[in-house]
Amino acid sequence: MSRTSSESRPDDFVALSHKVGSADAETPARPAFYALAPGGWRDYVTLLHPPYTAWHLSYVVIGGCLAPVVAWGRLGAAVAAFALAVGIGAHALDELSGRPLRTAIPDRMLVALAAASIAAACAIGLAGAALFEPWLALLVPIGLFLVVAYNLELAGGRFHSDLWFGLAWGGFPVLCGYVAVAGEIGVAAVLAAAFAVVLSLAQRTLSNHVRHLRRRVTAVDGELELADGTREPLDAQRLIDTEERALRLLALATVLLAAALVAARL
Repeated sequence: MSRTSSESRPDDFVALSHKVGSADAETPARPAFYALAPGGWRDYVTLLHPPYTAWHLSYVVIGGCLAPVVAWGRLGAAVAAFALAVGIGAHALDELSGRPLRTAIPDRMLVALAAASIAAACAIGLAGAALFEPWLALLVPIGLFLVVAYNLELAGGRFHSDLWFGLAWGGFPVLCGYVAVAGEIGVAAVLAAAFAVVLSLAQRTLSNHVRHLRRRVTAVDGELELADGTREPLDAQRLIDTEERALRLLALATVLLAAALVAARL
């Protein structure tokens, strides 16, 4: 997501380690809970940010299913366009700028993936506008701007904030899904877009903390003192378990909501 997730980018990556008591053991951390072991085809799977891509594609489906009449062909085309632009293009640009996932994918391959996928997404959008509603072509440059400005942190990162993340990867997909099917913007679409913005902000709040620990913190040393006087060791994994569990559940919940809406409209 995009560093969906999508936050301040660290200048370098360090292994997360923990210290418990007098022990000092380094534990190399994956850059994300969904990251596979580095190397080969696994880098390309990791690049897709699978749970987050599914999460944000679900917003497109939710928007489309709220239209008065669902045109499945147009909704499928909108999902395909976002899968290319966000799932591949945005994430390739993100990895190109700072290597947050620590893949070994060559720069030239990342550039090729980004250019080809984003161009294909734009072509789908323009073709859909030509065949359905010409004014929908206006959404194409908006989407192109969001992908490039956000993931390459243009204008000094002005478009790489929490709010822009919510608008770009939450509200915009919902609106696009709706208008691609309905050809207009309705009240239901606006309310659903607001829901997606707020949920995306919650996602960002959780993932900011996790990324900070996984990618910038070098050591955790301490313990918890309970009310009964007992002490529990504090390590890095304990500090991120709750947030990562919440992120997994929120991603699954959003996908299930989209599936439920599809089932209801079939």
